[in-house]
Parts: sequence; C-alpha cells; structure tokens
Amino acid sequence: MGLFVLTYVLLLAFPKVRAHIALVSAGIFVLLATPRFSAYFGLDWSIPAMLGNIDWNVILMIAGTMGTVYLFIESRMPALLADLLIEKTPNVKWAIISLALFASIVSAFIDNVATVLMVAPVAIDISKKLKMSPVPSIIAISISSNLQGAATLVGDTTSILLGAYANLDFMDFFVYRGKPGLFWVVQAGAVVSTLVLLYVFRREKQRISTKKRTRVTDYFPTFLLVGTIALLILASFVPEKPAITNGLICMGLFIVGLLRDYSKTGSFDIIKDAFREIDYFTIALLTGLFVVIGGIKEAGVVDAIGQFLANISGGNVFVVYTLIVWSAVLLSAFIDNIPYVATMLPVTAGLAQILNVDPTLLYFGLLTGATLGGNLTPIGASANITGLGILRREGHEVRAWDFMKISIPFTLSAVTTGYLLVWLLWSLEAYAL
Repeated sequence: MGLFVLTYVLLLAFPKVRAHIALVSAGIFVLLATPRFSAYFGLDWSIPAMLGNIDWNVILMIAGTMGTVYLFIESRMPALLADLLIEKTPNVKWAIISLALFASIVSAFIDNVATVLMVAPVAIDISKKLKMSPVPSIIAISISSNLQGAATLVGDTTSILLGAYANLDFMDFFVYRGKPGLFWVVQAGAVVSTLVLLYVFRREKQRISTKKRTRVTDYFPTFLLVGTIALLILASFVPEKPAITNGLICMGLFIVGLLRDYSKTGSFDIIKDAFREIDYFTIALLTGLFVVIGGIKEAGVVDAIGQFLANISGGNVFVVYTLIVWSAVLLSAFIDNIPYVATMLPVTAGLAQILNVDPTLLYFGLLTGATLGGNLTPIGASANITGLGILRREGHEVRAWDFMKISIPFTLSAVTTGYLLVWLLWSLEAYAL
C-alpha cells in the first residue's frame, strides 16, 4: 500500500516524468516477486504473473492507432474536410461551432491531441483573416475533442482501457445488451454542450469568406483509418479470438501503410517520422501502471478501497454511482485520467462485487466522469494543453479563468447529461444481477 501511495504522490508531483516513475515502481513490484523477496514479505507473487498484468492488446492498439493517425494527418485529408465544412458556414459563430463539432466527431475515432493539431490551424487562419482573437475557438475545439473520447473503443486511451478490462468490443460502445451504449450517451451530452457553445458565441456574427481548398494527393491513409475501424467492427462478431486481436489489427494496418509509403518513395524517412510520432511516454506510463495495479490488486489494496467506498455509501448503489462519477470529474480536472481510470477499473469491479450489482453502470459512470472531467481546467487534459500551446506560439497567453469561462458550463452540462442518462439506462440492470 505504501509503495502504491508513494507512486501516485510522485505521479502528481512530477507529471513530466510520470512514465519513468511508473516504470521504476513497476520494477520494484517485479523485484518483490522474486523468490527471495516474496518469501521474506510473505507474498504469493511470481515474476511471470506480475509481468502478465501488462495488457499488450491495449499497448498495440494505442501504438498502431497513433501511427495510422499520423499518416492520415500527413495526407492532409483532415484539413480538406475542415475546409469543406467551413464553406457551408455563414458567419464566425457557426464556423466555430462547426469546427468544434468537426473536432468532436473526428476525435471519436482519432486521438484527441491529434484532432486538435488537425483542426486548430483552420481556426487560426480564420481568426487572422478576420483580425479577431483565436482563443475562444481553440478552446472550443480542444474541449469538444475531449468530449467524444468515451464514444468509441478507439476514441481515447481510457476507452481502450475499459474495453480491455470489461471485454467490450467496438460495437458494444453503440449497442450493449440491447440498450444504447456509451456512444449515444456521449452524443446526448454533445447536443446539450453545443447549446452552451451557441450561447457563449452568440455575439460572433462576422461574415466569413472561404479559403482555397486543401489539396489531397494521397487517399490511402484515409482507407487505412476506415479499414481499421471496419476490421475492429468485424472482429467484434468473432466469438473466440486471440486476446490481442484488436491490437494486431491496429498495428498491422499501420505497418501496411508504412510498407506502402516505402515502396513508393524508397525512403525510410516516413517510417522514422511515423514511429517518432507514437506517444511512447503514454505507452511506458501504461506499461508500468499495469504492473503496479496488478501488484496492489494481489496485495488486497484494490479490495480495501472498494470496501471503503461501499462503507461510506452505506451500500446505496445510487450514492456509489454518484461518488464514482463526480469524484472522477473532480480528480480528472487536475490529474491525468489515464492512470486514474487504470486504477479505478479494478476498484469499480470489486465494488460492484461487494454490492452484488452488475458493474456496467459503474464502468460507464467512471468513463463518463473521467473522460469529460478533464475539460474543467486548462491542465486537465492533454488536448487542452496542446490547444493552449498552439495559442502560445501564436502570441496568446490564456489565463485559467478565460479558459474556464467556456469549459466549466460546457463540461458540467455534458457530464450531467451523461450522468443522468447512464443511470436511467443501466440502474435497473445493475440491480437485476
């Protein structure tokens, strides 16, 4: 328990070296699993079991998707889609709303940071033409990209974590056990939060002129991305498949894209650039956390946390559900939601077992709160930090309050909608266990 607490204190205190902290902590857990130390401390651990906690399906899915997204961005297809969208908008208000919605939709299938990097330049270009501040539009794009992270299996790392832990496939995010899945919950939140954005930008009525369309010369990365999604859907219908099937699909199509580019150019540059764009920091962080969380689970810490939450809630499922959602919102506003979700998934499962309820309600509540909660503050999500970094390079320093004037009403409206809808859809299912 002490090592786990120390690990999390260090993760919070030194965010720039989170991956190193997680890997060192994981190394200590592996060391404790050696025969000498496990016997000395009375632990029933082994090194193969400890390393077996690493979910390679998740690791391969993240790496493969990031690589394919890089090829997709390089093809300029996202910029063309944004241009086509802008052509249909009459004024600045609708341009901002359209870009925010576009970022929202794209990020359901592509990493949130990559989405911001794709869409933000369009907003910057519009602001320069109209001699207006790009700050509000970049904020809207950033928080909208975070919104859809929970919508699909590949929308965000937290969704991939839930899918792997709860054995959910791509289609389960759309329809699960005959009921609307998280995709529709997120869309309901998107509708309500879009109304908030319409109110925030109600005075932005300047006319907008279209710019020259981006030219796309290579459509193959688009086919790769669509193919990845299609194969994940098809794999969801295969009853018995290897545990790393989804990871192999994502990584396999990424490699196909690299081989195709090499055959065209004869240069390794695109391969080097693509592998350079993979977020090894997040992958290393997750790898270490898988081992750490496996260790604390074996030590009984996860069960103890679940029992504590059950006790303070008096065994009331609604209270437990409320605690999980809103504590996730609050904590994700200040800490990275990836380690939080990775830690809380086994806690949530143990809590459901203690309460003797189906864990689906708690799983969906956790993902809703943790994914959307990062939007509350400028530091709560990587996409927000990326958006503010783009603004800083353009000479715009954004105060926390300027960000939160838009992000707080947006986030609270989306989370409240999701919180209520998940309860209405899945509370009876929880009690029916």
